[in-house]
Amino acid sequence: MKPIVHFAGALLAASLSTALWAQTVDVKDAWVRATVPSQKATGAFMKLSAKEGLKLVGISTPAAAVAEVHAMKMDGDVMKMRAVTGGLDLPAGTAVELKPGGYHVMLMDLKATLLKDSTIPMTLVFKNAKGVESRMELKVPVLMAAPVLHDAAHGMVHGGHAKP
Repeated sequence: MKPIVHFAGALLAASLSTALWAQTVDVKDAWVRATVPSQKATGAFMKLSAKEGLKLVGISTPAAAVAEVHAMKMDGDVMKMRAVTGGLDLPAGTAVELKPGGYHVMLMDLKATLLKDSTIPMTLVFKNAKGVESRMELKVPVLMAAPVLHDAAHGMVHGGHAKP
């Protein structure tokens, strides 16, 4: 019976270390854009800061059949959106903003209308330089637009940009 106890202890220790490791990522200002009936896609946005260099390699939510990190870039006069392959780099100590018009999370094949002032669960999957994966569970608020933030030093800030 001792081998089972040791295995269970090792499994518990591994799960705790993974949970603690995942907390080296700070998520701020996360939100999902509300939808109207029959709308099949929307975006999710947030700021991610990692204490060590990581990659965001996966996202899932029961609210959508598909969740992917996408990038929007200008190609001449045309804005193009494409899925990010290989993961999104999160350099150590640097905030990476997922926002409208840039990197963002696309939620596609939505299973229901996402109503303002509700929340959806979302799982982020990270991978470190050694290839070790970790997951972070979030409850993300559904809003009509980016949240209005208050910054004591600079006054009101909306969606990450200071209001004039």
